Amino acid sequence: MGKKLIVTEKPSVAKDYAKILGAKAQGKDYFESDRYIITWAYGHLLTLKLPEDLKPEWKTWQLETLPMIPKEIGLKPLPKTNRQLKVIANLAKRKDVTGAIIATDSGREGEAVGRYIFQWIRFNKPLERLWISSQTEKAVKTGFAQLKPAQQYENLYQSAVARGKADWLVGLNVTRALTVKYEDNLSAGRVQTPTLNLVAKAQEKMEKFIPTTYYSVELLYGNAKGRLQTKNPQRFKERQDAEAFVADLTGKIGKVASVTQKEKSQNAPLPYDLTELQQVANSLYQYSAKKTLNLVQSLYETHKIVSYPRTDSKYLPQDLAATMKERLQALVNYDERAKKYLSQGAKVKQKAVFNDGKVTDHYALIPTEERPRGEKLSTDESRIYHLIVERFFGLFAEAYKTAKTTAEVQIGSETFVFNQEEVLAAGWKNDAKASKNQVDWQQVKSLKGEFAIIKELTQAPKLLSEGTLLAQMEKYNLGTPATRAEIIEKLLKSELMERRGNGLGVTPKGKQLLSLVNPSLASPDMTAKWEQSLEAIAKGKEDPEQFLKGIEAATRKLVAEIKDSKETYKDFSLTSKLCPECGSQLRERNTRDGKVYICSNSDCNYRRRKDPKVSNHRCSQCHKKMEIIDGKNGAFFKCKFCGITEKIPDKQERKKKMSKQEERRLLKKYTQEEEMESPLAAALKAAMKEQ
Repeated sequence: MGKKLIVTEKPSVAKDYAKILGAKAQGKDYFESDRYIITWAYGHLLTLKLPEDLKPEWKTWQLETLPMIPKEIGLKPLPKTNRQLKVIANLAKRKDVTGAIIATDSGREGEAVGRYIFQWIRFNKPLERLWISSQTEKAVKTGFAQLKPAQQYENLYQSAVARGKADWLVGLNVTRALTVKYEDNLSAGRVQTPTLNLVAKAQEKMEKFIPTTYYSVELLYGNAKGRLQTKNPQRFKERQDAEAFVADLTGKIGKVASVTQKEKSQNAPLPYDLTELQQVANSLYQYSAKKTLNLVQSLYETHKIVSYPRTDSKYLPQDLAATMKERLQALVNYDERAKKYLSQGAKVKQKAVFNDGKVTDHYALIPTEERPRGEKLSTDESRIYHLIVERFFGLFAEAYKTAKTTAEVQIGSETFVFNQEEVLAAGWKNDAKASKNQVDWQQVKSLKGEFAIIKELTQAPKLLSEGTLLAQMEKYNLGTPATRAEIIEKLLKSELMERRGNGLGVTPKGKQLLSLVNPSLASPDMTAKWEQSLEAIAKGKEDPEQFLKGIEAATRKLVAEIKDSKETYKDFSLTSKLCPECGSQLRERNTRDGKVYICSNSDCNYRRRKDPKVSNHRCSQCHKKMEIIDGKNGAFFKCKFCGITEKIPDKQERKKKMSKQEERRLLKKYTQEEEMESPLAAALKAAMKEQ
């Protein structure tokens, strides 16, 4: 009997599938049963070839060789994971393998991960696709029982290929053109540059804003406050003008000109898609888009308690209606409301959520049928899970109903408007409270109230936060839910953008890049149009070849504009410090290891830290962490608080001197590994007792 080769996107998923499908580990490279062989990738095992892989003259960065428009780009293995690619190739060649299943993430990039592998190993046996939206045992078993031919996802694959090639053509050509022309590392791309521009526009509005003071007038009656009805909210620029206005009205009787009451019914918001969840998590907890994605990915993959995270839909397919009761049952011990909604028959009040036409590759983020185990969730995971569950409960809850009363009070020729709201039914808003001591405007015909003058200041526009930037990216169709977090992180790492509290700002280097780059590339319009084309390719409505011809033409135009540009560039990273080896100016760079100085001369390799590295080695006097100083005779420890210096021990010395903490850790490791006490564990115990 033949076996099918399953390739997942990462080892942890392969391990889960092996458990569900009854496959046993065969060495460290794969699992096997009588029906399946299961192995894995590490995300992308292959990538598009770089320019230097295609033509010798493209190895050197120079304007003369731009634009680079290859007829065929081709793939190459990533060196760090080449071994795993060979493992998959060898398994695929086995005579008992009759076909394969792509079980990578169910999305555009996941499709590329799987297809690239089988294309590279020249797999010529039947290929199938596992497409699931949750990682529960039930969903996995159902998915393997309903495999689809891989060809059914050909358009999605072509869309992924087209996206990769478009990013290659625009990103590599424009980045090289800018970097060579202005002699600094200037990174640009078809999505990241318009994203940076959105941040810059918001920052520009804030910087140009000049606050102004003005005065508003309120009419007070009981607990109610009425605002002056005026076409110009900033009518009173000076306090004396407001005081004169109030003096003219003081003592006059106000007549209630009209009272209107309007009942309003508001359904709970639909479940989250990824972008909205990232926005809310950023607003409530200041989580970055990347952090939220990682947390919800963990809830999906490790804990298996939410559906597929990288979704852009807030709707559910009709066939999911039958699973709602089971999903509620899983939440019985998590929240009392689950019991309440089950006792009501698990009826979904928001019928509009079931809409097959508005479900894309994946449906909205909702809990799975797996029972959550709170003790296994981190605080951050619990917060994200709670947000998803709240939206899910909203589907079963009654509408939030209010009665809004608007009363218009006329005093002389002026009108004051009073608004008050009464909660008729809290519905899905559990914490909605009724307002106390409200005015019964139906009974009031005239009144004599007091006036209040309030000093106000016009509010400056805010910097974009990650949440509001995500909303802008979604509005202009920049990137996809799966890629937006990475784009933001890339802009931060390339020092074009920076975090300012919970806001995002553009660095001097980022501002310069936007002044140097082509206006058409900085505008979101062109990129949004390209993203729409990629979606159309995925749906089989557009030809990928025609799309790429358009990208090639745009690349030629973008490079020509940079070559002809008369703009000048100032490198803000250059410092006044000089390189001790060649005398050129040193450039300051941010790295994972802190700030460093590197020589601006491309032929010189001089590099040093700006600030000393802080070690884990403690000062013998004050017990604070010591710095590592690079001296003429080598590195040494120094305490910046006490001034004490110490020699850095070599490997042999470090082995001899083991801390109590390290002793305990080592002892724990060996005693856990062996049920019976090993000779080494016994020796360690004895040594510790003697000390």
